[in-house]
Amino acid sequence: MSPSRNLQRLFVPAELGASLPVALDKAQAHYVGNVLRLRSGDEILLFNGVDGEWRARVDGEGKRTGLVCLDMTRPQGRPGDVQYLFAPLKSARLDYMAQKATEMGASRLVPVLTHRTQVSRINLDRLRANAVEAAEQCGLLSIPEIAAEEKLPAALARLEPGRTLVFCDEAAEIADPLEALSSVKRGAPLAVLIGPEGGFDEAERRLLAARPGTVRLSLGPRIMRADTAAVAALALVQAVCGDWHAG
Repeated sequence: MSPSRNLQRLFVPAELGASLPVALDKAQAHYVGNVLRLRSGDEILLFNGVDGEWRARVDGEGKRTGLVCLDMTRPQGRPGDVQYLFAPLKSARLDYMAQKATEMGASRLVPVLTHRTQVSRINLDRLRANAVEAAEQCGLLSIPEIAAEEKLPAALARLEPGRTLVFCDEAAEIADPLEALSSVKRGAPLAVLIGPEGGFDEAERRLLAARPGTVRLSLGPRIMRADTAAVAALALVQAVCGDWHAG
């Protein structure tokens, strides 16, 4: 096992490259020195979602804590293209959802306001922080884009015509989720939509049904909470037509 695998990881917005210094803001300096307890000369892994993963050395301590890039440990791969659209949840469950969607490879998180959505205001900074934390802990090289909340019709209109929308629907005519996804081209741009726990109203269902390239997906005979449905749906999509396929 490479020694770098035992190092802590940190997401930074700075450019990364051989011998480049990386300045830390006050919060990051505190995290490196007081949470991770790293001292000058210790090493850490850095990523910024663009330049791959780099081994870096801690330079200085306290308020003067900075980092210096040493060498690349992993190149930046091509990210998947699975957008996740969701009706907002209450804080703790939204935190969980953001973390799990990131781990599942979502490339964009889009809060969608529906008729039955119970939460209308989203803390986008908190949503991003949860995505960053998940990426740091799970060895990911990218974090999803965080979009501002918007109403369902606007969110659907923003999807490119060629992007397949997988709409989770307990009333889907095809009960077998694998059969439902069999028509989706592997590697094609995707979006997964999870509605509020009260479900979509009839006008929203008609809107979704009218969109070309929409697949209705059943998640089986059990009723799931929205955050559980997110994990189930993204796992199915990634396994059948996303980037979990080895071929």
